[in-house]
Amino acid sequence: MLAEIITIGDELLIGQIVDTNSAWMARELNNAGIFVKQISSVSDNREHILKALDEAKGRVDIILLTGGLGPTRDDITKNTLCEYFGVKLVFSELIYADVEKIFARFGKTVTPVNRKQAEVPENCTPLRNLNGTAPGMWFEKEGKVFVSMPGVPYEMKGLMEQEVLPRLTSLFKLPHILHRTILTQGIGESALAEKISAWEDSIESLGIKLAYLPSPNMVRLRMTTSGPDRAELEATVSAKEEELKKIIAPYIYGYEEEKLEQLVGDLLRKRGEKLGLAESCTGGYISHLITSVPGCSDYYEGSVVTYSYEQKERLLGVKRGTLEKFGAVSREVVSEMAAGAISKLKVHHAIAVSGIAGPTGGTPDKPVGTVWIAVATGGKVFAEKFVFGHQRDRNIEISADTALNMLRKLLLGTDNSSLATDNKSTGRTI
Repeated sequence: MLAEIITIGDELLIGQIVDTNSAWMARELNNAGIFVKQISSVSDNREHILKALDEAKGRVDIILLTGGLGPTRDDITKNTLCEYFGVKLVFSELIYADVEKIFARFGKTVTPVNRKQAEVPENCTPLRNLNGTAPGMWFEKEGKVFVSMPGVPYEMKGLMEQEVLPRLTSLFKLPHILHRTILTQGIGESALAEKISAWEDSIESLGIKLAYLPSPNMVRLRMTTSGPDRAELEATVSAKEEELKKIIAPYIYGYEEEKLEQLVGDLLRKRGEKLGLAESCTGGYISHLITSVPGCSDYYEGSVVTYSYEQKERLLGVKRGTLEKFGAVSREVVSEMAAGAISKLKVHHAIAVSGIAGPTGGTPDKPVGTVWIAVATGGKVFAEKFVFGHQRDRNIEISADTALNMLRKLLLGTDNSSLATDNKSTGRTI
């Protein structure tokens, strides 16, 4: 089964509103065994909507529309659907009763404008919207299913969960679609593709598709396959996943939607140990990631954010001589920052980061994007130099994730020297 999602609204096309509906719907449809072939956005224009419907009907079995169902003059989806199917609007007492209940909930009487919300195309099956006044509408024509829903996210989600997905799964015999996502950090997309080229060839023969999903701080590898027997799919994918682990084990940090900050937190909580941070170029961003995890107070003591020589010296105990001789962005300084965080914050482990986030401030020997990261524990400090790039926000994000992954590997007892990247210099324990 193939589906297309069509979102309607000028506000989407001018960037006033970000389309989160499509991503959520696509995920839910995949979980139900329905492949999304295309996602389109069109303006509040009758001709555009009609053309989008006609083209989608030629591509897919299920067409899902959101938007343009409000009570105001610019909401034209309902009338356009009437034109598309060659029908007229009729009044639905069932939908009107729902509209009345919603207005009564707020102590109000239904206005003439809102009464029109109960008018639906005569060939549709109205879908009750318990979260708003605009009903969903289900159409069937020439073996195709068309569904129109409001664009308000929580109204659309309610209709999908309560009405649309149950109807689709009842109407069609759907396959199982299985996704397995492996999260990697510390290796670029091209280097990763080269390492797993032979393995990738082997999964294609089994009907497994591999997608590379790179971001500034990691590469996700997603395996996708489908079929009638979910247990068989699980067994096949799991076997190939085990093969992949043997090839790129040093770079794998998690699976599916796991986050480094959560994984690190779980390890610290399990060990009953505390973490402290000493941040310079990341300006507290690592602290933000750590504290975004509920329950982080179990293992997180705090962060010292220092930009000047004076504050590094005063708050972290970095030696003035070290700063003057090597500069703030150096192995020596970041190592003393990490050791200082251990001492000052009374923690078991510390992360320290110092670098040139950019876009200015670089020198020939320390260009923009140069970052030193240190992880300290048990009287030892492991320090690593990286050169990331020229974009400030990207450098901060990559620095944070790289630092967290270094700590994760340390907590797991993995040699951090295996944390190879395309642009790092060799680190050593000091």
